[in-house]
Amino acid sequence: MRAGSSRRGYVVAAALAAMTLAVAACADDSTPTPSGNTGGSTAGGGQIKEGLKIAFLPKQVNNPYFDTSDNKGGKVAVGELKGSYTETGPSEASPSAQVSYINTLSQRGTDVIVVSANDKDAICGALTEARSAGAKVVTYDSDTNPSCRDLFVNQASTEGIAKSQIKLISAAVGAGGGQIAILSATANATNQNAWIAAMKTELAKPENAKLKLVATVYGDDDDQKSFTEAQGLLAKYPNLKGIISPTTVGVAAAARYLSGSSYKGKVALTGLGTPNQMRQYVKDGTCKAFALWNPADLGYLAAYAGAALASGVISGKEGDTFTAGKLGQYKVGANGEVLLGDPFTFEASNIDQFKF
Repeated sequence: MRAGSSRRGYVVAAALAAMTLAVAACADDSTPTPSGNTGGSTAGGGQIKEGLKIAFLPKQVNNPYFDTSDNKGGKVAVGELKGSYTETGPSEASPSAQVSYINTLSQRGTDVIVVSANDKDAICGALTEARSAGAKVVTYDSDTNPSCRDLFVNQASTEGIAKSQIKLISAAVGAGGGQIAILSATANATNQNAWIAAMKTELAKPENAKLKLVATVYGDDDDQKSFTEAQGLLAKYPNLKGIISPTTVGVAAAARYLSGSSYKGKVALTGLGTPNQMRQYVKDGTCKAFALWNPADLGYLAAYAGAALASGVISGKEGDTFTAGKLGQYKVGANGEVLLGDPFTFEASNIDQFKF
């Protein structure tokens, strides 16, 4: 799930070469990261202001993915920038739950709001007011409408994620193909919907003709609901051959269900997860391989992007460049998007090299 100065696909050798990058869950420099981007220590083209108030607003707090991206990535970057870091947000991922938090952050004079949107439209009004009050808004992980923010730090391209997911499920299911299903997060999540649409495009290609998508269900990034939805898929589709869950909560919950059921080894599973969540399920054969970027790198990059905006180093227009500390230099693309990189595949041969 990494951006690099080379912006090429990840390989284990590149990941090991980046061992000094911050890694989520333990922020241990000795752990390799799936990012190929190194070098640099300050934002380029200007001076970053000290004392910036930078707040992270995830889809939901106490979510392992966001704990990693925010507290093991964003917080580290804000410390390097000599700013003030906070994380706040709802305990449940719902379309409008983030609005009151945005309003509060704006009232407190927050310089940068880094937010992962539960819905691309529901928080736009609040973000527009925050921007009018002087805050810079950076979306990460899941975007809003571009008019509602200054930059979007995208973990990987939509097409890259979709291709990796279909490639992984195809390999896991085998040459015979068969029925597959998608276990998503919330029905309104911008990134999830974009990935699902792109996966459907991939499935329509001749080389994937033997795979048939029979259902898309939503676990709302809730562990128990995701577990129940996975269970329900197998009850409704007894011939199901595979499940794709492009959400860290969902894929771990589905793995937990499959590992303790008669479907273990018979129904393939892949998705987007963290090594710490999925390690036991890869080792026990429930899941052959899954993908992700490094969530810590995502939060780290978002913090640097926001600081560069708030300091006037960049304006957010296409072609702007800045340096994100140890991750190196990045360029702002079309529609104010900064791309972290391509997904990285975790499997039995490499999973123990990563500790997030």
